[in-house]
Amino acid sequence: MSCNLHTTYTGQDVKVTDYDNSVQPNWCSGCGNFGIWTAVKRALTELQISPDEVLLCFDIGCNGNMSDKILGYRAHTLHGRVLPFAAAAKLANPKVKVIAFAGDGATYSEGIGHFINTLRNNYPITFIVHDNNTYGLTTGQVSATTPQCAPRTANPDGPTASTLNPLELALTLKPSFVAQGFSGEIPHLVGVLKEAIVAQDKGLSLVNVLQACPTYNKEHTHSWYQERVVDVDQKQGYSPADYNSALALAKEMNENALPIGKIYQAENQPSYLDRLEYRNEGIWKDSTPLQETIPQNVDALCEKFI
Repeated sequence: MSCNLHTTYTGQDVKVTDYDNSVQPNWCSGCGNFGIWTAVKRALTELQISPDEVLLCFDIGCNGNMSDKILGYRAHTLHGRVLPFAAAAKLANPKVKVIAFAGDGATYSEGIGHFINTLRNNYPITFIVHDNNTYGLTTGQVSATTPQCAPRTANPDGPTASTLNPLELALTLKPSFVAQGFSGEIPHLVGVLKEAIVAQDKGLSLVNVLQACPTYNKEHTHSWYQERVVDVDQKQGYSPADYNSALALAKEMNENALPIGKIYQAENQPSYLDRLEYRNEGIWKDSTPLQETIPQNVDALCEKFI
């Protein structure tokens, strides 16, 4: 885990350059990570969240290479395991904004169990998935979101398993906030990320970001996405507060119509912390979960049982 914070921030007049680090990006030319990297910095800046007020948690993969290319408190975790780390950090100090990053392979393949249980518990964090339909860092294997018949290095005929629909899966688990963005629409993605970061105060906010992988995904290029993404705000009569409409929209998603924007936001979905009834009163009412782990003297128990 690293920080490299050289300035004491007041939370006022935060600038994009406050998140600049001396290490420069080395992603492939045309990688969607450049757009996500830019959008994250802009979203935090526009929300006036300083680098010492947020923890950025990264999984292994091309997404994780952002961990030393942005300033602030950062953790580079294990493959498929970023979510338990991020959730634990948030529970230790709920006052800190926590943002987790992972790829589609680490999320919907390698770490699918953690993904499902994090959404079930509705931990109050923001989770940004870099979805490029492939394992980029390990040279282009199929992931859970690789379309059928799409060739990859280890699967020239495409995946043998059925393709997972991340929005549909997420909505069946009923987190507080589900959205989708596109790395090529940076101003739009900034708006989506700002809403997601604010929404983590009420529970988990998921943003699946569609992005191109110019090296290993030759089918879904930057221009391919540009021609197919559709802003849900332009969909007449659509309301992100309507769960059934959101689920129907996710099920209808196909390669000719990819919705971006806020897909669903629950009004009163309790977060994990809200579900801990003992914290509603008494000595734990205003405490953090970390403060609840008070040291206990176990000498009497040792004498009794050992």
